[in-house]
Amino acid sequence: MTSRWTVHKFGGTSLADADRYRSASEIILSQRAGERVAVVVSAMSGVTNALIESVNLAASNNESYLQTLAALEDRHLQTIAGLQLGNAPASRLRDTVVSDFDAIKEVLRGVWITRLASERIIEFVSGHGELWSAQLLHAYFESQDHRATWLDARKALVVETNANSVTVDWKTSKEKLHVDEAACLDTDLLVVTGYIASTHDGVATTLKRNGSDLSASIFGALLNADDVTIWTDVDGVFSADPRRVPDAVVIPEMSYQEAAELAYFGAKVIHPATMSPAIAHNITVWIKNTFKPDAPGTRISATSPKDMPIKGFAAVEDMVLINVEGTGMIGIPGVAHKVFGALRAVDVSVVMISQASSEHSICFAVPRVHAELAKKTVQETFVVEIDRGEIQTIDLTDDCCIIAMVGDGMIERLGMAGMFFSALGKAGINVRAIAQGSSERNISAVIEQAEATKALRAIHSAFYLSNQTLSIGVIGTGLIGGTLLGQLQTRIDELKRHRGIDLRVRGIMNSRKMILADRHVALDQWKDQLGESSKEADLETFINHVNADHLPHAVLIDATASAELTEHYESWLAKGINIITPNKKSNAGPLSAYRSLRETARQHQRYFLYETNVGAGLPIIQTLRGLVETGDEVIKIEGVLSGTLSYIFNSLDGHRTFSEVVREAHSLGLTEPDPREDLSGLDFARKLIILAREMGLEVEMDSVRVESLVAEDLRGGTVDQYLKSLDKHDQTMAELLNSARAKGEVVRYVGTIDSDGNLSAEMRNFPVEHPFANLTGSDNIVSFQTARYNTQPMIVRGPGAGPEVTAAGVFADLLRLASFLGAPH
Repeated sequence: MTSRWTVHKFGGTSLADADRYRSASEIILSQRAGERVAVVVSAMSGVTNALIESVNLAASNNESYLQTLAALEDRHLQTIAGLQLGNAPASRLRDTVVSDFDAIKEVLRGVWITRLASERIIEFVSGHGELWSAQLLHAYFESQDHRATWLDARKALVVETNANSVTVDWKTSKEKLHVDEAACLDTDLLVVTGYIASTHDGVATTLKRNGSDLSASIFGALLNADDVTIWTDVDGVFSADPRRVPDAVVIPEMSYQEAAELAYFGAKVIHPATMSPAIAHNITVWIKNTFKPDAPGTRISATSPKDMPIKGFAAVEDMVLINVEGTGMIGIPGVAHKVFGALRAVDVSVVMISQASSEHSICFAVPRVHAELAKKTVQETFVVEIDRGEIQTIDLTDDCCIIAMVGDGMIERLGMAGMFFSALGKAGINVRAIAQGSSERNISAVIEQAEATKALRAIHSAFYLSNQTLSIGVIGTGLIGGTLLGQLQTRIDELKRHRGIDLRVRGIMNSRKMILADRHVALDQWKDQLGESSKEADLETFINHVNADHLPHAVLIDATASAELTEHYESWLAKGINIITPNKKSNAGPLSAYRSLRETARQHQRYFLYETNVGAGLPIIQTLRGLVETGDEVIKIEGVLSGTLSYIFNSLDGHRTFSEVVREAHSLGLTEPDPREDLSGLDFARKLIILAREMGLEVEMDSVRVESLVAEDLRGGTVDQYLKSLDKHDQTMAELLNSARAKGEVVRYVGTIDSDGNLSAEMRNFPVEHPFANLTGSDNIVSFQTARYNTQPMIVRGPGAGPEVTAAGVFADLLRLASFLGAPH
């Protein structure tokens, strides 16, 4: 056969039981397109560890090694039965497995007696898992009428081993492979044992941990394969560990060097050694998910796409940082050689090196297990220099972690290092040491281990998330808050897809309960979650959760009418949280607090948006601000600013009583929770204060002349008591309305602000042809008389109350915030 080889490798989780062997077979058969296929297999999940454990138990004179072996034997026999191979093949395979376990028991009996387990014994025993696995898959192929051959890699793969690595004898291995392969040239399906090999002496050995991936790469090179596909239990190589960084994404393509760097710095999907044969023989490596075979996975080859300058981030934990410092090091050649030569002599691996340009100090990171040995070695190496005072400090910093950013495109893009360290600084993470190679493929930093996850999330966010990614917390789940969440649910996906605005509602809280989500709350289920799986409401916990270090921006939406919550606004802004609210109480509070709030927002470069404070979703505040900021002089503002009062007076047509209309407005959600807030004119007065302050007037609540529609005898008591007792004042209102009708006029509750600082909120009569007389429903109307709009005022009119329009106004503020944050600075 002359067609090219392609190699597939299946890990232990992909071959956990009979069903997984069947799935692996289906994947192989579906992937074949005329190529010859070599399938490299690991042992079933957990088998290699259990075999090594059995050796260690025997060496410690613990007879439970027999139970461990018995469980493994039973597992393999059950898998044979589950594959339904047919009587004769199943019988042969059972005999092989039983015979192998008998041989292992004999070997371990000797270990148990002598209490000695050599490295050779461990490697001989631990390699059996791959032998059984290869024979299981081969037998299944044969049972399905697919001609196949299986290869014990020990017959072909020859290596030299040392404590930490192996060296392949390529010439001998290739000769052996093709001699062995000659007997099976009439097949295009070869099953190969991973992990195991032999020495030049013919002694069984292994390729060490993660050796099966290396086996796949080696056999890809020996067979001159075009590509190697490593089937695992994840979708590919991620931009970061998805268990620590929820926003991690699969990297579609990367270079050999990028993959090797990420692997070196802790990416678990691929082992660094795996890349060497692939690089040397220009073999494309694919990382794919056995459980999602149709997913695209990650392609690793000689080139890397230029549109993704940064491919990923990784962390190496359990490190220590050793710092050597002294004036005697300056200008002295060979200091670094002396340090690292000594460490090499005692087999200490140095993971990262950083040296000051002044040569006054050099620091390096080593695994924690080597910490004391490394420090002692350096002290002994420089004992003379220490005595002379030329080396002043050799100190060790424990509990460190190295975080790394990897990408071939860094060399072509300006500002990558700046973004990296800026993200760490913004997250409040202290960097202890820095290293970057001249290739600019990698930037590494040593930080405290406790901050590893926080750091990974922060730097990943800086490079992978839109600057319009917002961590959102919604406080208040009443009419406005609940309606807003419903509106968000219908639009979030489309906003992200089409406009790059990534709105993440990560917390929802009411006065009793709260929901916190690491990524985002399922907005179609928030009501159920708030009732079933929520936590007790805790404002500090909620705020800290929403204000996540790993997301670019945080925003709190206060959808309550609480005065208590507004007292926290300034501290939230100081923490870097943006605020959006329909709650008027902070903007209408004491002038000193009003000014302080804005100064805090300015100092911390955060936004405080409150368009819905006046007119619900109508652009009233925006319009006024535009007039003022463009230099127009506002002479007078006049209008119906309460959707509630507008609805009430528009509904009083002579056929319904005042009390009936008020109760209806309350039931429709057109009033504040306590309708007396509206009818007293207090809520209206707050709106006048807000508009007056936007004009630049320095006014307090007592500056407003307010006419209350709440009778004195109804100002106390509960809301229910008020609504039930309202009937007795219907006659007074009816007389007032009838008097106006008799004159051809209507009654409206109107607010007025003039440039001299006079503010009033009161009932006034208007002729039926006046714009204020022709409102419907809960319409608001505002008239701006300015120097520019003098002969004919500017008018803004539309629905000014109700949960739908108010929530829509809050939503609009949220999009406005995303626009501000996404703008270039």
